[in-house]
Amino acid sequence: MNTTTTPRRRRQLLPHPVLSLFMWGLWLLLANKVSGGHLVLGALLAWFIPFVTQSFWPQEMSLSRRPGITLRFAVMVLGDIVIANWVVARLILGRPKNLKPAFLKVPLDLKQDFSITVLASTISLTPGTVSADLSPDSRYLLVHTLHTEDAAETVATIKRRYEAPLKEIFECSRP
Repeated sequence: MNTTTTPRRRRQLLPHPVLSLFMWGLWLLLANKVSGGHLVLGALLAWFIPFVTQSFWPQEMSLSRRPGITLRFAVMVLGDIVIANWVVARLILGRPKNLKPAFLKVPLDLKQDFSITVLASTISLTPGTVSADLSPDSRYLLVHTLHTEDAAETVATIKRRYEAPLKEIFECSRP
């Protein structure tokens, strides 16, 4: 067997190993128990879904080799979601007439479609903000905010808290 085709063949059989591992773990968490049947069914689904959908992934997804960055990002986003829920509740239950909604144009440093999608999803998951549109050239993300005092500061916060870590996670250079 030619060893130069082995990684390519492996890539065709298991197109996104990290995604498959994540999906398998997620399946076990959703099942809420570890049994032989759940292990096998979860593994089959974690392999089958990426295998069948690999033609829809135009770019190869790469992840940071430092999982701590990914874990720190996930914890930060979860914390931001909890805090934003309280802030939005206070704004809505307070004086809704004092709200200052705004559309913000966030310039993107991210280049891969997948990382831009994760950024847009992260913004939409955080209460009080929603990703509204992506420019045709993928250079700007239009974000609607429920309340914005300083548009430039909000854009800088999105870029610092969400975009910068995602760039390091998904678009990192390989050693």
